[in-house]
Amino acid sequence: MRAFLIDRAAQMLRARQPISLRSLVAGTGVSTMAVYTYFGGMDGLWKAMRQEGFIRLAARLSRVTMSEDPVQDLTSLGAAYVTNALDEPDLYRVMFDANFDLEDPQAADDTLHSLVHAVQRGKAIGRFRSNVDPLTLATQSWAIGHGLVSLVATGPLPREALAYGIPMLTALFVGAGDDPDSCPQSVERGWGRLLPEPATSRRRQVHDPQDTP
Repeated sequence: MRAFLIDRAAQMLRARQPISLRSLVAGTGVSTMAVYTYFGGMDGLWKAMRQEGFIRLAARLSRVTMSEDPVQDLTSLGAAYVTNALDEPDLYRVMFDANFDLEDPQAADDTLHSLVHAVQRGKAIGRFRSNVDPLTLATQSWAIGHGLVSLVATGPLPREALAYGIPMLTALFVGAGDDPDSCPQSVERGWGRLLPEPATSRRRQVHDPQDTP
């Protein structure tokens, strides 16, 4: 029931329907008391929606397979953040509504810490300078992904604009000490799955017998 009410509120946000205690349960057969039972009222529902957004983000980040390349992994985690926002646009909007407290603020901190750990790995093998602050660099990389996906998921830019993430992240990481020659490849591998497949690649996958000499 808790998950049902959270998802219903998210669907109403997507449809731009006003959300109230009565409108939330209208036509569902659910009593308004359920909102009090599971959330303590509408404010509790909004808190739970924020929390659910970070829970789903943490689950998405946990599915990122780590490699031996920490710069690629840092980029992959940023790409997972973007993917989660595109898949959960309604919860994504609520996640950063500071008008309502999180039920568990540590859950939000933990999602950022996964990026911090990737930066620490990069420092350990010399990809980033020894004086780079892991939290600062992780936050900066997160900000790039957050800004882009905000403009794509809820704003005016097309999905193709996500390609801007590659030069922006490359510049950030090179500025933090990464090698200008190897950094672009690491970023492209981590970020590339967000981008539309090139038309030439799609044509190679669809073989037309008439094209055979």
